[in-house]
Formats: sequence, structure tokens, C-alpha cells
Amino acid sequence: MIFSLFQGVAAHLPSRCAVCHAWPGQPVCEDCIGLFAQPRPRCTLCALVVADDSQPCSACQAAASPLDAALAAVSYGYPWAGLVQEFKFRAQPAWARSMALLMRSAPWVEPALDAADWVLPMPLSTQRLQSRGFNQAWQLAKELSPAKARAQWLLRIRDTPAQSSLARKERLSNVAHAFAIDPLRQRDLEGKNVILVDDVMTSGASLRAAAQALRQAGVGQVTALVFARAEHPD
Repeated sequence: MIFSLFQGVAAHLPSRCAVCHAWPGQPVCEDCIGLFAQPRPRCTLCALVVADDSQPCSACQAAASPLDAALAAVSYGYPWAGLVQEFKFRAQPAWARSMALLMRSAPWVEPALDAADWVLPMPLSTQRLQSRGFNQAWQLAKELSPAKARAQWLLRIRDTPAQSSLARKERLSNVAHAFAIDPLRQRDLEGKNVILVDDVMTSGASLRAAAQALRQAGVGQVTALVFARAEHPD
């Protein structure tokens, strides 16, 4: 209650841009958004920057994916990498609102949200949720689409080492069978259009593993939506 009240008061206080430190300003000012968040053509299936976004990149054309599409607002680099770290690891969930606004401004995101039946956050294991105190993906999901966001429908049933600590080849096996659908919600998901939300897509292994679990539950279409996409996931 006190934390919610503090957030409400803080939202109306003057602040500095977290990037250029202009005062007063938004959490990220319009000049910095214009400089660092310009839309770029991205592969429709993995969201990596490409020269032409009219078709999937060559790697995605050569490999089947449980994802129908992948969308990203920015590349994971300066200044966004630092802000993601603040958001996720320094207990600053209020960043979700600013990040969600940038995500909604990215190409194709608004139509994808409008077409979706449900918006699901990538889940954390019980151990990691207890350690962090909140799920950053859930904070983003409920800012993106409060009416469609649902927590605890997609579950993380196996705690695994952090993907960032592993080589790319190890990441897919690390998250294999780590996700499941709440059996009481399977009928709500059958044949539906679902958006999977996360803060960062690195190799994409976790998102693909979660999408595979959704497919096995009968979901009709799965789109990954992330704030930032790592351009050099190795």
C-alpha cells in the first residue's frame, strides 16, 4: 500500500532523463528516444536486425520455429542494456511503463496486440521469483495489455541456470521441458492467438521452448514480443 502510494506520488514529481540527464524530463526524453530507439528492419521470426524485413532471415528460413513472429522495440545495447539491468536486477519495476510505451511504438506491435486473445509473460521459477521479488515480464505484459494479460497460465516447472551463463549451444537444452500450461487453462488457450512477453531476447531459446509448450497445448498462433533484442547472441 505504501509502495503503491509512493509510486503514484513519484509519477507526478519532476525527473531527469535516465540517458542524457536532461532536467526536467521523462524517464527517457523524446530526444533520446529519437536518437536511440529508431525502428529498424527486423527478421519476422527472430527479430534480429536485417537489411529487408519483408521475409525471415536466412537462418530462420532454414529452421522450423514454434513462433509465428517475433517483435522487438530496440537492440540490446547502449543505453537500453543499462536500463534493463536497473529494471530487472535493482528492483525498479516502475520502468515497465516506459518500456511498454516504447514496445507499443515499434512496428507491427499495436496490430499484434489488437489481434491477440491473450498476452502471457515469460514465467520465472519459484526460486528466481522469490530472489528477485517480481517478474519483469509480467510487469511489461500488464502495461502492454491489462485486459488480456494473464499471469500463471504459462508456468516454469523447472529451475535452470541463467541463460546468460551458458554458451548458445547449451541454452536450448537448458530450457527443454522447463515450461508447461496450467491444466485448468488449457481450454482457454486452445486455438487462440497468444503473445509471449519478455524483456530481452538473446538466443531466443527460452521463448521458443515456451512457445513449444503453448503449441502442444493447442495454441493457434504464438508471437514473441520483447523490449530488447541482442544482436550478437553468442
